[in-house]
Amino acid sequence: MGSIQKFANLLTNMKKLILLGAALIVMAATTHAAVIVIEGQYQLRNIYVLNGKSGSGVGFCTYEVTVNGQVTSDEINSEAFEVDLSVFGFELGDDVVVKIKHRDDCQPKVINPGALQPMPTFEVKDISIGDDEILRWTTVNEQGSLPYIVQQKKWNKWVKVGEVIGKGTSNENTYEFKVPTVSGKNEYRVVQNNPNVGYRVSETASMISNKPAVTYDYDRRAQKILFSNETSFEVYNIYGQIVKRGFGSAIDISNLSRNTYYITYDGSTDEFVKR
Repeated sequence: MGSIQKFANLLTNMKKLILLGAALIVMAATTHAAVIVIEGQYQLRNIYVLNGKSGSGVGFCTYEVTVNGQVTSDEINSEAFEVDLSVFGFELGDDVVVKIKHRDDCQPKVINPGALQPMPTFEVKDISIGDDEILRWTTVNEQGSLPYIVQQKKWNKWVKVGEVIGKGTSNENTYEFKVPTVSGKNEYRVVQNNPNVGYRVSETASMISNKPAVTYDYDRRAQKILFSNETSFEVYNIYGQIVKRGFGSAIDISNLSRNTYYITYDGSTDEFVKR
């Protein structure tokens, strides 16, 4: 019995060693591979990759590329290659997932990572604002959904006041957005921006508001700036840094040191000295 038991124990230990070895092989295989994933919608553009040699100097960095799970037939054993998406029969806007599998001792570089992201291609047919303070615009030629950033010109710069998601279709699209106003002249525009592929700006629309101009007083005792009506505001120090920003009828400046400051509010810019 003793010999039989020893033999059984030996078999058990061998099985454990085999399983451990298999696990180590799997771990080695997984730890020596990495993947770059590019997701988005087909935009009629291919993807370009700088490949280079593996870290060991043997072979190239990328060893497989898949598009929506299908292995591509592109020639990837070179220092640069193209992932040809046109061969998959995609329509504009179709969902695409590209996986670039590579060894973990090197890193391919995607030259155009925004290839699957919409480009700001919209054309404005009309943009206007009425007495109801609603900005309305009509566009054509959108290629994929990008947000429209609504901007208002005040304090000598364009300020974001809202955002509307674009419909992303090439046919005629209409949008509207309730905008804030200041006293006097108000100007607005819409912008689409994709950091990887570009920036596009509409024409401007303007209106004259009859609301009374906001004024302010410096209450030295209370250490506050008091406005005649609620307004958006920004306070800058002499170095052009924003030290206060918000919306309301008063600004607490008790924590500001004695110095000269610049205040923007309503449609105005002024200077005040804290004493």
